[in-house]
Amino acid sequence: MSISQKQMEFRRPLATDGVDVSSLIKACPPLDTNSMYCNLLQCTHFSSTSIAAIHNHNIVGFISGYIIPDRPDTLFIWQVAVDESARGHGLASRMIKEILSRPSCSKLSYIETTITKSNIASWNLFESLANKLNTKIKKSTMFDRDRHFSGNHDTELLARIGPISLTQTPKTNRNNEEL
Repeated sequence: MSISQKQMEFRRPLATDGVDVSSLIKACPPLDTNSMYCNLLQCTHFSSTSIAAIHNHNIVGFISGYIIPDRPDTLFIWQVAVDESARGHGLASRMIKEILSRPSCSKLSYIETTITKSNIASWNLFESLANKLNTKIKKSTMFDRDRHFSGNHDTELLARIGPISLTQTPKTNRNNEEL
């Protein structure tokens, strides 16, 4: 089933979304699953920098993010989850665009996330985002497989995008669609 972007609703997540968010994340390997409590906090404490994409009353996309407390100019994107039925339509990019348009993000200069080397879909998303924001992406190790994960998880590379200017017009694609 193809999902029409016109039928998509974007909104801040709610506490009542916690169960659906957990189910979506579990259905999106290689994402790490969090506790239900963690997902509830993402849907409440971090709702101004997170987003739920709704289609036919179902959550088909979710991004959790937060402004880093010691660096209020930096948005950290924690997870991007898109249901299989909604992939391939630019939904993740649209959700990020929606987050960046919010008042809570008006003073951002950087976007950060961590990605394992093998997660090609995430690298493509964030490299495309950097390109559309007319800036660069800097990569470095944030959490090392052996030093931080005792060999139980792949190294998480930090992707730092910026500096960005949210007041300038983002680049458009060949269909003249922004970000």
